[in-house]
Amino acid sequence: MVDVGDKTETQRIAVASGTIRMHAQTLAMIQAGDNKKGDVLGIARIAAIQASKRASELIPLCHPISLTKVGVEFSINQQVAAITCTVTAQTIGRTGVEMEALTAASVALLTIYDMCKAVDRGMTMHDIGLLEKSGGKSGPWLAKK
Repeated sequence: MVDVGDKTETQRIAVASGTIRMHAQTLAMIQAGDNKKGDVLGIARIAAIQASKRASELIPLCHPISLTKVGVEFSINQQVAAITCTVTAQTIGRTGVEMEALTAASVALLTIYDMCKAVDRGMTMHDIGLLEKSGGKSGPWLAKK
């Protein structure tokens, strides 16, 4: 692992997102709460939070960090039958929270897939990436649109 011992503790924030596309009927089922496994987005939210806290166990050389906040939001696009998950991870520390936010967004999408695969195996995940970060020596960063 990279030595971060000499870095200054600062508030660090990362925002990541990803999208899962599906059949319109699958999206309608999710919105109606008719999935046999339960509340898809509620469970995906909890999965994302859990995943953010375990990023260092999954990604070699990723520092374990103490998160101060993880927010998970879902937005639905009816026209393309898609759900976008946006995760905001925060800490006060010596290293960033990009991996925690990215892991959380990815696992949220994987959870949606797992919960709905019995009715729609053709779901696809797209555009998983970092949207912005702040804190640390490198300062703020925003993805190009």
